[in-house]
Amino acid sequence: MKKTLDVITIGRAGVDLYGAQIGGRLEDMGSFEKYIGGSPTNIACGTARLGLRSGLITRVGDEHMGRFIREQLLREGVDVSGVKTDPEHLTALVILGIRDEEQFPLIFYRENCADMALSEEDIDEALIAQTRSVLATGTHLSHPRTKAAVLKALELARQHGAQTALDIDYRPNLWGVAGHGDGESRFVESADVTEKLMATLHLFDLIVGTEEEFHIAGGSTDTIAALRAVRAVSGATLVCKRGAKGAVAFDGAIPDSLDQGQTGPGFPIEVFNVLGAGDGFFSGLMKGWLDGENWPKALEYANACGAFAVSRHGCTPAYPSLTELEFFLKRGVKQPDLRNDPELEQIHWSTTRHTRSLPDWPDYRVFAFDHRMQLEEMPGYTLAKGGAFKKLCLAVARQVQDGRPGYGILCDDRIGRGALHAASGSGLWIGRPCEWPGSRPLELEPELGADCGGLTQWAREEVVKVLCFCHPDDDNTTRARQEATVKRLFEASRRNGLEFLLEIIPSKVAAVASDTTATLIRQFYALGVYPDWWKLEPMKTKAGWQQAIAAIEENDKHTRGIVVLGLDAPEAELAASFEVAAGFGLVKGFAVGRTIFGDVARGWMKGALTDAEAVAEMARRYARLCGVWDAARAKAARAA
Repeated sequence: MKKTLDVITIGRAGVDLYGAQIGGRLEDMGSFEKYIGGSPTNIACGTARLGLRSGLITRVGDEHMGRFIREQLLREGVDVSGVKTDPEHLTALVILGIRDEEQFPLIFYRENCADMALSEEDIDEALIAQTRSVLATGTHLSHPRTKAAVLKALELARQHGAQTALDIDYRPNLWGVAGHGDGESRFVESADVTEKLMATLHLFDLIVGTEEEFHIAGGSTDTIAALRAVRAVSGATLVCKRGAKGAVAFDGAIPDSLDQGQTGPGFPIEVFNVLGAGDGFFSGLMKGWLDGENWPKALEYANACGAFAVSRHGCTPAYPSLTELEFFLKRGVKQPDLRNDPELEQIHWSTTRHTRSLPDWPDYRVFAFDHRMQLEEMPGYTLAKGGAFKKLCLAVARQVQDGRPGYGILCDDRIGRGALHAASGSGLWIGRPCEWPGSRPLELEPELGADCGGLTQWAREEVVKVLCFCHPDDDNTTRARQEATVKRLFEASRRNGLEFLLEIIPSKVAAVASDTTATLIRQFYALGVYPDWWKLEPMKTKAGWQQAIAAIEENDKHTRGIVVLGLDAPEAELAASFEVAAGFGLVKGFAVGRTIFGDVARGWMKGALTDAEAVAEMARRYARLCGVWDAARAKAARAA
């Protein structure tokens, strides 16, 4: 039977609340970043990022944190058919921080948590039969119920020809041999723990641990003696992690020195955060092992993934994509603090951003009703009526979307706050404007603050959108001022984990030629601004699109793409521009507003249209425009 999964991990799944302040005590933390966590969960995500087909067996609570884990696993590309929802237990939490290069305090909130309720009944033979390997971690060997579940999974793996792996992952307080305040502790001697581990080691083909973890597994604080004790009961390949010294693999007898084991290249990087580094290491090791690489190559992958992890904040968010790993192995280390390497971080951001927001779709049909000034100038407008109208616009978007992917909105917070908040979690792509309407030189909405600190309050699914009226012929003062504003907003967006859309409209400034937009695009890239999205004016010629796309692709091969703006153009004019744009794969769709809502809004504000009539007319226009785009795309596909 052909396997549909490469690896299934089994065990812990929780939410990590990482202290955002570096260098302080947990007692003094003022804010936290929320990430997915737990060694098996981290490894499932880390291997998925490297192109393996990964799955996870665990339990999560029937609450917000449990749903977060499930949704994040899906974004990471992990199979969740083995993730059970437990109505009686809460999802585990971990609070952790970075004190300095050696202290990483953490507190486990795992008393009677959901993943420790995992039982034999949760192990589905059909799922195990679909995988090439099963990876277990030590914590779930600490309790009779979870141990029974792990042993059943390992037995089924053997029956169905899957390889098995163990991450010793020794956490003394999770075995009950250290207190709640000792979450950071990595080693406490315990004959009972050693006995329980030794009883299972024969079940594995690969066993991975630090020197201290092999000490607990082998019952000796002499590493060679411990490894030999493990070898006496298991024929597995043993991989011993040695921190800054890298790692060694032993697939036969244990020699007299760790230096005699098989090794892979290491990487001279700054140690910023060791938490989760072992899970990143194991992810790279699994990639090499399951791809049939030799141990030195597999260890090179593992060491590189571990290097990424120790240089960044968080566990799973730090792990590389396959594209990033390949780039790093080819280029090497340019600076030891990898998180501050601009070239590397751009690749990391752009090849893992699907894990932070909606996935990539081939087409985007965006109803743009983020307009403020245009509504405010309409007869009959009030702030209350403006907000009510934007809720009608959202209803239109939801109606035309009808639960399907590929639809979105642009909506502001000043007039459209109610609609903006209601759109969260709807499956719509959501863009939110930052510019003060009509400003040139560019100014931002005051609520953002001079340092754009207001972005900290934005929902993570919202895309930061800014419109800049600019032209290559702008005087130096205007250009410098606008570029500084755009760069400040871009950098703040990245710091807050938000995607960035840059809209440029040169035609409102001066006459344009076929290369005008391309010139502006290059100017922004030269500034160090890498938009996830571009929103561009409709260009009537292929040459204009070709030049704009070339300017993007020569600077960023991983951009999300381009959406075409409308500028209140008649539908027939938009249709003509769509026909040209749809032939280019980087053009992902449109973001059009006044063509859909302009006349309707004017009538509704004056009381000439009811809510139902306004919704019906806008839905008709929006759906028809979607159809025009889809037809143009289909025609382009046939021509290709």
